[in-house]
Amino acid sequence: MPIIEVHLLEGRTAEQKRELAGKMTETVCQTLGTRPEQVRIIFSEMRREDYAIAGRLVCDRD
Repeated sequence: MPIIEVHLLEGRTAEQKRELAGKMTETVCQTLGTRPEQVRIIFSEMRREDYAIAGRLVCDRD
């Protein structure tokens, strides 16, 4: 059973996550030969102040 964890900055819509989940599931099934019912996807949203790139918080980079 593939389990995929996706970390995103907050602000994506349910529709965007729905589309991403569908496409990721399709790709995993084609690549690994699994059924869609076996694929699990976990979305974790991060606030901009909880994520840093090159030592700078993302909220400070905008």
